[in-house]
Amino acid sequence: MNTAGMLEGKTAIVTGGTRGIGMAVVRTFLKSGARVALCGSRQETVDKALAQLKEENADYDVMGICPNLSDYGQVAEAFAQVEEAFGHIDILANNAGIAAKESIYEYKPEDFDKIMNLNVKAVFSCSKAVAEIMKEQGGGVIINTSSMVSIYGQSSGCGYPASKSAVNGLTKSLARELGPDQIRVNAVAPGVIRTDMVAALPRDMVERLVATIPLGRVGEPQDIANAYLFLASDLASYVNGAILSVDGATIS
Repeated sequence: MNTAGMLEGKTAIVTGGTRGIGMAVVRTFLKSGARVALCGSRQETVDKALAQLKEENADYDVMGICPNLSDYGQVAEAFAQVEEAFGHIDILANNAGIAAKESIYEYKPEDFDKIMNLNVKAVFSCSKAVAEIMKEQGGGVIINTSSMVSIYGQSSGCGYPASKSAVNGLTKSLARELGPDQIRVNAVAPGVIRTDMVAALPRDMVERLVATIPLGRVGEPQDIANAYLFLASDLASYVNGAILSVDGATIS
């Protein structure tokens, strides 16, 4: 699919942008003409991702940041640096997150706090910081990464679906609150995607997962990146408050 020019002149921030779905979103935005600030948890991984992208295309206009996403002060400072470098911020992709699989009997309260801090508080902090910038410039787009388990739940690791359900609530509420400022807020809810986590699963487990997907395959990071591109582009100019499922109609 030729997406060249779909985001021409736009600036995007992508959290969790150093690998997996986040890196696919970064690449897709860059190929579509955007300038991108990718955000990672460590300077080392950010530098590695930047080097890889520059090796792929020396003309990519990309920079890196690595604030603590649950610390509003650090986020606001980093986003101000992006605005200073690129002039404006048009798109925020809140993709950073962690999963969980522990039983409630083994789940440590501090681990629950950790998942809520990154999967929920970080979305709040990043959205608040960028909303103030977008309001002043006349609008923008915020896209959050949800999950199919926010709808179906999962049999262990309750913190993950709980956090993604919270992301859905934030998405719908912010869409209503920020709409008058011409800031659209939507979410993408991926299903089973071929990330490092899925690649590490035993083959028989993957086969059982595929059996629940009518399309007969796991999704690719690019499938999710394409959904992000649609929501970020003018093609979705009247889409606001949506939770877009990209899961192959997975059967719960």
